[in-house]
Amino acid sequence: MGDYEKQIYKEVDSTNSLALRLLNDISRPTWIMAEKQTAGRGRRGRAWMDQSGNFAATLVLFPKEKPAEQALRSFVASLALYETFVMLTGQETVFSLKWPNDVLLKGRKVAGILLETEKRKSGQDALLIGVGVNLLTAPDSGDLEGRATPPTALFPETGIKVTPERFLDTLMSCYARLEALFQQDGFLPIRQSWTERASHIGEQIKARLPDRDITGLFDRIDEKGHLVIQTATGIQSIAAAEVYFGGV
Repeated sequence: MGDYEKQIYKEVDSTNSLALRLLNDISRPTWIMAEKQTAGRGRRGRAWMDQSGNFAATLVLFPKEKPAEQALRSFVASLALYETFVMLTGQETVFSLKWPNDVLLKGRKVAGILLETEKRKSGQDALLIGVGVNLLTAPDSGDLEGRATPPTALFPETGIKVTPERFLDTLMSCYARLEALFQQDGFLPIRQSWTERASHIGEQIKARLPDRDITGLFDRIDEKGHLVIQTATGIQSIAAAEVYFGGV
C-alpha cells in the first residue's frame, strides 16, 4: 500500500513488543500483524484479550514532529479505523468515536488503540500505533470497572465476517490517506472529521483523573487533542483521562 510495508506473523507475544524488538531493522512505515497474540497490551498497562479471528497489528512510524504532535496520530488512527469499518460493512451510523482513541459499535467498544514511543539506536523517534479490533468475538465484560464501556464484536452485531488480513489491507489504505492529510494540512481537518463522528458530544460525561473526577458536558476536542468539558464551574481542558458516559 504505497510506501507502507506489512509483515504478518502466526503468533507473537504482542505486536507492539515485536515492533520494539524489530525497531532498528525497519526502515520505512511498516504494519506488523499477528494472527494471534499471547500477551497483548492495552492502555494503562492493561491486558488486551486477543481471541482467535480478531485483529491485532502495530504500525511503526518515524515521525519528525514534536512528541505532543506525534500523539495526535491517535485521532488519525481512530478515524482510519472508523473509515475501515464503514467501507467493509456499508454501515455508517452504527459506528462512533470515543475520546481519546476507541471505536464504538452501537455504543460498545469494538476497537482500541495504544500509542508508544521509542528511539532507535540512531536517535530517531519511532511511534508505535497498536490496534486491536474485535472482529469475531468480544472479551468477557464481567470484569469491567463501574460504568466502563462494554465490549462488542463486529460479527455478532452486523453479521459480517472480515478476515484480519482483509481488515489490514483496508486499514492500511485508509490510514495512508489520512496520514497524508495530517502531514499536509495539520490536525484541523482530522479534528473536524473526528468531531463529526464523536460519541456523546454535548452530553454529560465523567472524566476520571488520577486524583479526581470531572463531570460536565462534552464540549469539544481542542487544537491539542485535549478533551474540553463544560462543568458547573467553567471550562476544563483535559489531556488524559478515562471517560465514562452518563457523568455518574
